[in-house]
Amino acid sequence: MSTAIFIQDQAEFEDLRKTTSLLVVDCTATWCGPCKVIAPFIDQLAENYSDRASVMKLDIDGNKPLAKEFGLKSIPAVLFFKAGELVETMIGVKTYAEFSATLEKYL
Repeated sequence: MSTAIFIQDQAEFEDLRKTTSLLVVDCTATWCGPCKVIAPFIDQLAENYSDRASVMKLDIDGNKPLAKEFGLKSIPAVLFFKAGELVETMIGVKTYAEFSATLEKYL
């Protein structure tokens, strides 16, 4: 079973954004309870869409400038990038079906 991998830093994030046609980034933190609720859904997205999208995780505690850049005030926040542009942000706990449907819109 494949799981979403953590983006290590801003440089890796920028590289992924430039080189990936569809990038999904789960902005999370180890102390965030709701983030733990959606973690299995994000991992399932990573597995089910591995051939069509990059599904990654980003620890906002270690990447505060990125959180600020995208105006994140609460987590979990799942960002959808198509061709490097932010096209949608989902805040809060959602179902797998909601995440999947949003990802499908941009394929």
